[in-house]
Amino acid sequence: MDKRIAYGVVIASFAFLQACTSPTKSEAPKAAAAPAAAPSGSATDEIARYRAMIADGNPADLYEAAGEEIWKKPMGPKNVSLQKCDLGKGPGVVKGASAELPRYFKDTNKVQDLESRLVTCMVRLQGYDANEIITAGFEKGKRKDVEAVVAYVVANSKGMPIKVSIKHPKEKEMYELGKKSFFFQGGPMDFSCASCHAENGKRIRLQDLPNITEQKGAALGWGYWPAYRVSSGNFWTMQRRLNDCYRQQRFPEPVYISDNTIALSMYMAYTGNGGTIETPGLKR
Repeated sequence: MDKRIAYGVVIASFAFLQACTSPTKSEAPKAAAAPAAAPSGSATDEIARYRAMIADGNPADLYEAAGEEIWKKPMGPKNVSLQKCDLGKGPGVVKGASAELPRYFKDTNKVQDLESRLVTCMVRLQGYDANEIITAGFEKGKRKDVEAVVAYVVANSKGMPIKVSIKHPKEKEMYELGKKSFFFQGGPMDFSCASCHAENGKRIRLQDLPNITEQKGAALGWGYWPAYRVSSGNFWTMQRRLNDCYRQQRFPEPVYISDNTIALSMYMAYTGNGGTIETPGLKR
């Protein structure tokens, strides 16, 4: 069953149960005489309660299972698996890998995030065309396989500390580019990432916005993505999250796994060092 349909059924069932347990006319005076209930808490507290209620059985688990199968299954023109893919901790090692990404890779002479590194492995090991993945669109073509493998890999760092380095000159360069991109204002609304994520106490509707310029906020922003979004009924990688941020700013949407998106990830991840990886997360 489609997750959004299932969620709707749960809500409808809850409303039906409420109606069934509403006071009858004879009971109404007693109900009216009862003191009003105290406020249950702030919007932030209620959202936290909501997330806790639906945390068991995160639908991202389904993506994780699919990703593990894709990781191990021989595929592509070369008919090999991704089990020799080096994510920074040696060929085939996924445990703790995403907690240390983005990072510099000597074989590509580039700083790569998880998604760009997986694309490199799919091209080199399996023989896929990188351009087909880059232009496919989210949840389409081989990009959909990348997203599933992301869920599998990040789940293997859950509970670990964020530990991203900028010791290599190219890592430092990417961090500085990410910082510059974060504060760059433009577009029809003259927005930047910092417009929403550089102060404490900001929110959109009921959603608190983490202050990415501080360690605590960056750890919250970085440590809980990728995540399953209940409102859209699908799994979002960090590349997709950044793409949507640019869309909301009315900027041209960035090219998938571009240097700019990887640089923003480096800025967030390094700023959040010491925080905890809680991926795959669960978002409203």
